[in-house]
Amino acid sequence: MPRAFDGLRVIDATHVLAGPFAAYQLAVLGADVIRIDRPDDPDQVRLQGPDRALNAGAMGTAYLAQGGGKRSLALDLKTEDGRAALLALLGDADVFVQNFRPGALEALGLGYDEVAAINPRLVYCSVSAFGHTGPRREETGYDNVFQAISGLMAATGTPESGPLRSGAPVVDYSTGYMTAFAISAALLQRERTGLGQHVDLAMFDATLMLMATHVTACSRTGRAPRPEGNRFAVAGLGTYDCAEGQLMLGAANLRQQKRLWEALGRPDMVKTDNNARFDDHDREAALLSEILATRTATEWEDFLRDHRVPAGRVRGLDEALADPQLGSRGVLHQMPPPEGHAQGFTVPVAPFLMSGGSPSVDRPPPRLGEHTEEVLREAGFSEERIAAMLASGAAARP
Repeated sequence: MPRAFDGLRVIDATHVLAGPFAAYQLAVLGADVIRIDRPDDPDQVRLQGPDRALNAGAMGTAYLAQGGGKRSLALDLKTEDGRAALLALLGDADVFVQNFRPGALEALGLGYDEVAAINPRLVYCSVSAFGHTGPRREETGYDNVFQAISGLMAATGTPESGPLRSGAPVVDYSTGYMTAFAISAALLQRERTGLGQHVDLAMFDATLMLMATHVTACSRTGRAPRPEGNRFAVAGLGTYDCAEGQLMLGAANLRQQKRLWEALGRPDMVKTDNNARFDDHDREAALLSEILATRTATEWEDFLRDHRVPAGRVRGLDEALADPQLGSRGVLHQMPPPEGHAQGFTVPVAPFLMSGGSPSVDRPPPRLGEHTEEVLREAGFSEERIAAMLASGAAARP
């Protein structure tokens, strides 16, 4: 069965993580995604990652993670030919996603109004730091900056450590998913109206979406969340040291905390309302610390699972990737080695399956400009024009 976006063409003029990840999510659902690379200025993530040999070939792991399923067209948009090539592609595209600074593409004659005049059915999605409106529209930023200015960092860490950033670029990847969702919504609306539109998505706004419960609580009480580490308001949630390893308890509701205490042989600690749990937090936590220290985290994980109490041993990523559950779900895809390298790599695909047309990766991440000539031919450019563009630097190939 066809995937959701089979037959759609997406022009991906994004860089770093959030925008490319959004386009990657469209690609794994079947879209023909054409990535616009800059010939003389590779996307910084092509040069980043722990494997220096890959970085030297502009195929760094930070790029590989969301580069699959795409084709690469290297264009210099500062040249007339480069802009003409992009406009030719946009005239027949379904989606254009870009994360240039607000005003940058408008200055090149590639803003929404100019492009919509050529292709009114196009969904033109702009991802930026603060959006295309408001007093901070001209500013730029990265994941770590948004974690800092949004209050997310101030709510992460411990009272001793103070604010800490997340160990993963959560703002980038959540922004990518929100972008893919917004594009999907605009495409559905196009089915009803026949018209595309401009989607204006801000990373600062996206970060606040990650803190919805905190936002509401702060607005109601006037108190901003502070770093509490692994401590929760109830002791049935939190991390405890075991005889070996650490265990994260997930007895969140009253039913689960009842099962927890009964499984541990302490029915006297069962509470009938959450206020009682809040008030007895310290006593419960001290008792749980004492009990859980008597077995390994693995033993407790197995024991509590059998009693239908959510709990998990704290694992490293290498252990998580070896979990057989992932293999049964098709979450991960094994890619062949990049050209000139002996070792392949694994990428996440998507966190869902579909009864008709599940996500999949059709092609490995492309080298910079790998499909330049192929895509320009599809756009109607003659061999002579393509050769001239390559000679002038308006376009490039590997």
